[in-house]
Amino acid sequence: MKYKRILLKLSGEALMGDRQYGIDPKRLAEYADQIKSIHDKGVEIAIVIGGGNIFRGVAGASNGMDRVQGDYMGMLATIINAMALQGALEDAGMQTRLQTALKVEAIAEPYIKRRAVRHLEKGRIVIFGAGTGNPYFTTDTAAVLRGVEVNADVILKGTRVDGIYTADPEKDPAAKKYDNLTFEDVLNKGLNVMDTTAFTLSQENELPIIVFDMNKEGNLVKVCEGETVGTTVSV
Repeated sequence: MKYKRILLKLSGEALMGDRQYGIDPKRLAEYADQIKSIHDKGVEIAIVIGGGNIFRGVAGASNGMDRVQGDYMGMLATIINAMALQGALEDAGMQTRLQTALKVEAIAEPYIKRRAVRHLEKGRIVIFGAGTGNPYFTTDTAAVLRGVEVNADVILKGTRVDGIYTADPEKDPAAKKYDNLTFEDVLNKGLNVMDTTAFTLSQENELPIIVFDMNKEGNLVKVCEGETVGTTVSV
């Protein structure tokens, strides 16, 4: 395998499957099977998940809600998703640990870097919930931050699009896909990969990002084996 330790970033919306909101158990099970396929090959896996399928702080703020309050509600939504994913992974036979940036002792460990790394070394899948624990920071930023902290080899951003395009492929049929980009390319072309804070953190720490279609079976294994799947952003 090309990558020994990965940080997998999943969006909350990905868990909806074909639903309008909430969590689709079928989609969860599919993701668990994909994650198990790389876990069985010895890849150490950390996961950060969003909460947009339940609540999005920015959307709440645009409707008149206090932004800070909304962001904390969004963090709680990520914990719900993390618990759902944890259950699916354990049903598939994997050992997991859930660590959260907000204290919820009844269901999760607090985030402690050394403990997280030890879990990974022991072959446990570590799910990080509640983002960074701070308002105004996205789960993309949390993903890169945790990836840097636990010395991940790569950030794998699993989406419903198979990479980065010249334009939104769902709106522009003429959009062309990039296989490889440098961080500078992304900035110069004004491409949307992650929010600016997350992207800058990744660039400064020379942590590559691969954007790929998580919904296509087998893609996660191919990415970890080093096949050209999706788009790779690196130095």
